[in-house]
Amino acid sequence: MNNRRWIQKAIRRRGRVRDYILKKIGPSGFTDRGTIKISALREAKKIARRHHDVGMEDAINLAIKLREYNHRRA
Repeated sequence: MNNRRWIQKAIRRRGRVRDYILKKIGPSGFTDRGTIKISALREAKKIARRHHDVGMEDAINLAIKLREYNHRRA
């Protein structure tokens, strides 16, 4: 039963990746609808890796993975 809600437990701080991208990349990292661009996620991942921010890198990896799940369902 615990394994069913692993995503809810993995997302600890909502908006964390969005705030990071806005701070490091700026508004160009978002689409007109307000969603985060995949290219911005990849760029933010490189920045987090360069600064040795493992927690943020994990959060970005999760955001990329959730985006892939969403596209597979559609």
